[in-house]
Amino acid sequence: MKLIAHLLIAATAAVSSSFAFAADAAAPAAANASAPAAHAAAPAAKVKPDLAKGEATFAAVCAACHGADGNSGTPAYPKLAQQHPEYLVKQLQEFKSDKRASPIMKGFASVLSDEDMKNVAYWVAAKKAKPGTATEKSLVLLGEKIYRGGIADRQIAACAGCHSPNGAGIPAQFPRLSGQHADYAVAQLTAFRDGVRKNSLQMSQVAAKLNDREIKAVADYVAGLR
Repeated sequence: MKLIAHLLIAATAAVSSSFAFAADAAAPAAANASAPAAHAAAPAAKVKPDLAKGEATFAAVCAACHGADGNSGTPAYPKLAQQHPEYLVKQLQEFKSDKRASPIMKGFASVLSDEDMKNVAYWVAAKKAKPGTATEKSLVLLGEKIYRGGIADRQIAACAGCHSPNGAGIPAQFPRLSGQHADYAVAQLTAFRDGVRKNSLQMSQVAAKLNDREIKAVADYVAGLR
């Protein structure tokens, strides 16, 4: 009986040691497994735009059409200075992907990486936009009426609702329009209306209700906003 008792005690001790070893081995393994998960859960730091690189890229790729400081002197090419950088990045990406059709801009955007686009957009956004002027005096009142109040009986929304009363727009949502070339604005509104530009359903729906005279009036009014 004593022999059996000794054997039982020895077996119990062996089992207890086995469980203790397993528990000790499992603890570091669990700790090691949780470490990568915790690391992965940490938010990635946002990479700040490199403004020096943005300036160099802009000078090499963009300045010929859009001006050395983003203030284009050619009415057919938009002013980019002081435009919201998120909007500029979106447009460049959509030129590159053909979501916004433009053979000219497709060529330029295709040579830019997403990082290049961000650097360029933030650099030119920091440049001050030069004010423009309205030149069509006979259309100023019509342009102001549409921009500020829309046309209620035709369910045309006021431009100011999205682009703000002074044309400053809303960062990351709606572009700045203040001082933009009237010729460029006419071309874009017409392209939205005629289905040539398709990268904003909201703008296509608004422009579809405007006639040529109304488009010209709004574009000229926008050019003089400040």
